[in-house]
Parts: sequence; structure tokens; C-alpha cells
Amino acid sequence: MNQLWRSLPAPALVLGGIVSVQLGAGIAKGLFDQMPPSAVVFMRLLTSTVILGILARKLIRTWLPRIDRAGTMVLVGFGLSLATMNFAIYQSFSRIPLGIAVTIEFLGPLGVSVAFSRRRIDVAWVALAALGVLLLTRGSADDLDPVGVIFALVAAAGWAAYILLSVETGRRFEGSSGLAVASTVGMVVVAPIGLVEGGAQMWQPHLVAVAVAVGLLSSAIPYTLELEALRRIPAKTFGILMSLEPVVAAMVGLILLGEILQLREWAAIGCVVLACIGAVRTNPRPQEAPEA
Repeated sequence: MNQLWRSLPAPALVLGGIVSVQLGAGIAKGLFDQMPPSAVVFMRLLTSTVILGILARKLIRTWLPRIDRAGTMVLVGFGLSLATMNFAIYQSFSRIPLGIAVTIEFLGPLGVSVAFSRRRIDVAWVALAALGVLLLTRGSADDLDPVGVIFALVAAAGWAAYILLSVETGRRFEGSSGLAVASTVGMVVVAPIGLVEGGAQMWQPHLVAVAVAVGLLSSAIPYTLELEALRRIPAKTFGILMSLEPVVAAMVGLILLGEILQLREWAAIGCVVLACIGAVRTNPRPQEAPEA
């Protein structure tokens, strides 16, 4: 499998990771008729926790006994941001179209990129992103559910916190070990509400199988592809490619879920994508972080 990844160009790996994440999101949304979003989030985090824990078990055994209080706080904060981001975006998916939710969520990475740059041009990118959000939330015959929009904004804040904390986690812990422990924290945080709302029906074999597939598509596969891509391309190029995620999300929503967006909504997605690309290109020190 590693030989296959190495034979593919880095942009193809990034695009493959994006498609995998959004395909996982689309399948997860299709489960909401049988499982509440909180239960799907719990199953996704459980899957990623098990996979990452297996991959990083040797590193975890090495540093876990020596972890200090500051390191513990970083991991707990990282896990909380992971739980918040996943829980909020799945709640948003259940209320508004996939492409719109991901577009609003992308304000988180955009905010981090702009915050770490002191260039005047960043004002233009913020204005362009604001225009995109305004186009999304302007009134029409079928207004967006405001609760879904709020959850997407919460997910954006969670993603911003995730990026910042992932940098600190990367400084303190090797490989994916920090992410594995943070994923465990996030899973434990989401578990009470996920288990209560999911009830006994969430453990039906076919639902478990689909939920595990969501975990693989949304976490394990894209994480592997992105790590391989980051070995070959600069972080800035990686960030530009990742800006395609809202477009891919909208396409998955259209093809998999039949979510037809209006021209105004496609224009809004385009504004946010261009703002993200512009912010990454003009930021001299982009932040690196694996996709959650």
C-alpha cells in the first residue's frame, strides 16, 4: 500500500484525502435517519482512536509515563477541540447542506492564517470571505436553518483551536502519538451523549459497519494520504490544495445526497475558497496541521 501512495503525485494524494473526508461526511449524513449525529460522531472518534492508538502505541508507551502537567493540558485541550469540531459539524450537517456547512467551517483555518500574518492584503481576504458568508445567509424562499449555521461557526472555532493546539502537540510529542491520545480524549467527551442518544440500536451490525467505514474515510485514510503529501510538497502548497475542500463537499452533497445548491450559494463557496487560497499564498509562515 505504501508503494501505491509513493507512486502517486502529491496533489493527487491531497485531493484523495479531501474526497475521502467529504465522502465520509456524506455517508455519515446518510446515517442520521437511523443514528443521531452524536452517535455517529462517537463511532467515528472511536474508530480513529483505535486505529491511531495501534499505529502509535510504541511512542505512547515511551512518553506517556513522563508527561508533565503542561503536556497534559495541551493534550486535553487538543482533544476538546477535536470533540467540539466533530460534534458541531455533524450537528450542522443534520440541518444544512454539506457544502454550505463545510464552507462556513473553513472560516476557522482562514482566521488562523490571517491572524498569523501582518499583511494589509489580508483585509481583502477577510472581506471576500465575509461576502461569501453573507451570500450564504441572505434570505431566500428556503432560508438556512440558523441553528445549523451556528453549529458550523462553532465547528470553525473548534478547527481554529485544533490547528493551534496541533502545532504545540507536534512540538511536544512524536509522530501521531499526540493525535492518538487527543482522539481518545475527544471520544471520551462525546461518549456520554453519543451512547445515550444512540441507544441500543446504534450497535446493530450493519450500522456499526457503516460507522466504522465513516471513521476510516474521515480520519485514517486522509490522515495517511496527507502525511505522505506533506513529505513531498511545501505546507503552503498543501494549504492551497486543501482550500478545494468546500467545493468537493458541495459536489459530494449534490451527487450522494441530492443537495442542489443555488447559483448564489456556489458563488459564496467560490468567495470563501478564493479567500482561503489568497490568505495561504500571502502568509509567509503557514501553520501545518493534520486533518481531523
